[in-house]
Amino acid sequence: MPNNLNKAHSSIEVDATDKRLLKLLQNDARMSITELADRINLSATPCARRLKRLEDSGIITGYHTQTDAEKLGYPLAVFIAISMDRHTAERFSQFEQKIQSFDEVVSCSIVTGRTEDYLIKVRVRDMAHYEEFLLHRLNRIEGVAQVHTSFELREVFSRSVV
Repeated sequence: MPNNLNKAHSSIEVDATDKRLLKLLQNDARMSITELADRINLSATPCARRLKRLEDSGIITGYHTQTDAEKLGYPLAVFIAISMDRHTAERFSQFEQKIQSFDEVVSCSIVTGRTEDYLIKVRVRDMAHYEEFLLHRLNRIEGVAQVHTSFELREVFSRSVV
């Protein structure tokens, strides 16, 4: 991504060294400052300063553990496009609060260019679990007018922006 785009969206300049640091952390967020510094050819203190600057600017928003949904018993990934009955701030806010309370929902986005308003990704154990989620929880959220389901056959890749 060109640096001029970085300037538009962050308060700091992100150079090639910062990008290498971010890529390393995305692959292993538990890497020590010493190892990070060695891998980007800096000493530990300047590396730690860069890391702090990226955190303070909000470019690094946190450190997370990635899990294998299949090994945890949630092999079925489902994309659900949702249309709302009314397009008001209050209706959308109520929906967004409620959808966050469902552990099966791993992402939720407002979308455009479609007839639906939201696209969510859900992880479930099996079709029975999906049916329960759909009929007894999702469709009971006030304002949900229509849903369209697509099942993920295989995730090719997923990554963050660097």
